[in-house]
Amino acid sequence: MKVNILAVGVHPDDIELSCAGTLLRHAELGYTFGLLDLTRGELGTRGTPEIRSREAFAAAEKLGAKFRENLDLPDGFVTADEATVRKIITAIRDCQPDIVLANALSDRHPDHGRSGRLVADACYYSGLLKIETKDYSGVMQEPWRPEAVYHYIQDRNRAPDFVVDITKHFSRKMEAVACFASQFNDDVASVYSKEPTTPISGRDFMEFLHAKARSLGREAGYDLAEGFNAVRYPGVGNLFDLD
Repeated sequence: MKVNILAVGVHPDDIELSCAGTLLRHAELGYTFGLLDLTRGELGTRGTPEIRSREAFAAAEKLGAKFRENLDLPDGFVTADEATVRKIITAIRDCQPDIVLANALSDRHPDHGRSGRLVADACYYSGLLKIETKDYSGVMQEPWRPEAVYHYIQDRNRAPDFVVDITKHFSRKMEAVACFASQFNDDVASVYSKEPTTPISGRDFMEFLHAKARSLGREAGYDLAEGFNAVRYPGVGNLFDLD
């Protein structure tokens, strides 16, 4: 299914935490988007791969994604070998996105930076004619290179190259995040309250997400924003397009 934006995360919930507001804003503008998870997050301290998969599809429905796919790569051990790159290329060529949103260029979790670079490389290779792949029906795919790859900012503070105003969409973003109750809800009334505590499982992490959005939006004059890095800096055709 052709989409305008493909958001990729190495773990289920990466997308919701870091760029869901941006996806919602662009959906409001008439653009379509799909979601691609590289792993099931099976090494996560809380929950199980099965629980996280159910949560991921609930979040995708909440966001209005055209699809959500998982490549079932090994959590913690995703590498840039040929088989892995080909899987990502196949997914890119299948939905032909104009823009790809990928994990942070570096972050607290080593999977994030590794995935960000891997997806960016796969986007380049996806445009090479002599790399042959077949779609999920066995039909040969055409080369496809997205116009741009942008890396969303995650846990660690990074200076953004640009930010997106998500003020109107923050509450719905947080509804999607809340779908991952196994990861982010350790309230005493939660069925997951007996699970181990992690740096992201408590109410303080939700407060951190709000504070981070406020911080990213401040210099641009937005109440709340999500930030992105671009390896290839974007051009501007009209200075008045900038806020």
